Amino acid sequence: MMKIYLFMGALIFGCGVFGFLTRRNLILMFLSLELMLFGVSLNFIAFGNQNGNLGGQTFAILILTVAACEAALALALIVTLYRSCGSLDVNIWQSLRERDDSKSDTQSASTAPTDDSDHQSEDSYGDLPKLTPAGHDPLRFPVQVDSQRHEPVGLA
Repeated sequence: MMKIYLFMGALIFGCGVFGFLTRRNLILMFLSLELMLFGVSLNFIAFGNQNGNLGGQTFAILILTVAACEAALALALIVTLYRSCGSLDVNIWQSLRERDDSKSDTQSASTAPTDDSDHQSEDSYGDLPKLTPAGHDPLRFPVQVDSQRHEPVGLA
């Protein structure tokens, strides 16, 4: 009976590996990863049952807990990446990779600002991500402060 459980666990794990390596859809890749974790859990339960202890069941519960956390994080990642790219194809997301350090060092040296001003212009940062502004830009719209009350003047 032990051989049947080990064979089924190995078969489920193999299906998960095959699905993970051949699919390009991120949801199917995570489902294949869940299959791999389930196959390992089945093998742990079979070995625990063979040895007569609860170690296999304990590890299986731990694996299922980790798999549930991984599924929640994967869902959040998938939703975020789908909103940014509009597709679940992994090949489309290759543009989100970071550049090589050797390329970025030579590019950052050529795009470094040459003036000694206190602030850098938006163009000097190259193609780094830009945060969305919150409130007003203090460099474009300076706020005058009342020197006695230390409160902004002229803001409604």
